[in-house]
Amino acid sequence: MIEFEREIGAATYGAKDTLRYTVALQSNCKKFPIYLTVKHFRESKLEMATRWGIVSAGKISHDFVTALSTLSPEEHQVVAVAARDRERAEEFAAIHRIPMAYSSYGDLAKDPDVEVVYVGCIHPYHKSVAQTMLAAGKHVLCEKPLCMNERETRELVAEARERKLFLMEALWSRCLPAYECLKKELELGVIGEVLQVLVSFGVKLNNIDRVWLKELGGGTTLDIGIYCLQLAMLVFGAETPCNIKAVGHLNANGVDESTSVSITYNRGQTATLVTHARVELPNEALVVGTKGTMKLSSPFWSPTNLSTPEKTRDFYLPSASQPFNFMNSAGLRYEAMEVRRCLQQGLLESPKMTLDESIKLASLMDEVRRQIGVVYPQD
Repeated sequence: MIEFEREIGAATYGAKDTLRYTVALQSNCKKFPIYLTVKHFRESKLEMATRWGIVSAGKISHDFVTALSTLSPEEHQVVAVAARDRERAEEFAAIHRIPMAYSSYGDLAKDPDVEVVYVGCIHPYHKSVAQTMLAAGKHVLCEKPLCMNERETRELVAEARERKLFLMEALWSRCLPAYECLKKELELGVIGEVLQVLVSFGVKLNNIDRVWLKELGGGTTLDIGIYCLQLAMLVFGAETPCNIKAVGHLNANGVDESTSVSITYNRGQTATLVTHARVELPNEALVVGTKGTMKLSSPFWSPTNLSTPEKTRDFYLPSASQPFNFMNSAGLRYEAMEVRRCLQQGLLESPKMTLDESIKLASLMDEVRRQIGVVYPQD
C-alpha cells in the first residue's frame, strides 16, 4: 500500500502534466519517488480541498495566492492561473507552484478542476470576466469594486443568482478578525448609540495607472473610497442615507484624486469620509457613540488591532514564505476561508458581504461620482 506524505511541499514539478512525489511503502517505510499525472494528483490530494483558479497574474493576485499558502493545503489549493500574457502566467505558476497556466481567461473557465475563481484583473474587466466564469459553472470571488457601477453590479448579481452559483465581492476587511470584533462590540452596545463615523484613506498613488487613468477604472472612489463607504454601511447597518454630499478634485484624466463625503442618516447619525491619492492621511477609522469611541488603527481597511473604551485588542497575522506587495495582505486568507465555509454550507453568498450590500455600495459610489463629476464609459 502506498501513502502520500502529508505536506504538499513534498511535491516537485517535472514535465508540464506530471508531479514528482515522494511516497513511502508502509511495510518497510522506505521512501522513493514516483510520477503522477496532474489528474491523479488532484483526484487524491485535492478531492476535499477548495480548488482555486486565479485570473490575472498581477500584484494583488500574488498576494492572494501567497495568503492562501498560509492555510492548510488540505483545505485550499490553487490549481490554475490565467493571464493574457502566457509568459506572465507561466512565471506566476512557477513562483507559486501552480500546475496549470493559461494564456486566456476562457481556457481557465473550461478547466474542470477549477471550482472557484479569484478575479484579480483591473476594474473594467470584472463584470465580463466574472460572467465568463459563471457561464462555465464556476463560483466567483471578485476583487472590489465588484463592477464599475450599480447597473453592472445588478446584472452580475442577477446572473449569479439565476445560475445558482456563489458570488462575493472581495472586500476582505469584512472577514478580518478586527472587523469581526468590531461587529460584536457594536451588537453589545459597548459604546452606546453610534452617531458618528470618521474615516480617512490617503496614500500617494500618483504613478499608479489603474488609479490615475479613466480607461483603467481610475479614481479614489472605486479604488480606496469603497473601503470607507463599506465601513459606514457596516456600522449603520440597514439605515438608508437621508442625504449625501460629496466634493472632490479631478485629475487631468477626469477621475477623482481626492474626495470629501458626508453622509447623514436618521436619528442624528453621520459618516464623514475622506480619500486622497496625493498625500498620506491618518488612515484610521473612528466609530463614536454616546458611551465612547472605538478605533481601527492604520491601516483601517486591514487592521491588526481594535481599540475600545475598555482595552485594545491585537490580532496577529501569520508570516508567509514570500513577501507581499501590500500591507497586511496575509489577511486575505480570511476571505478565502469565508468562501470555503460558504461553499461547504451550500451558501450562494456570504453573510459577511452580501450581494445586496454590494448593490447598495455600488449605488453609493455612483452618487459620489455623480456629484463630483466622474463618468466612465460603462455609465
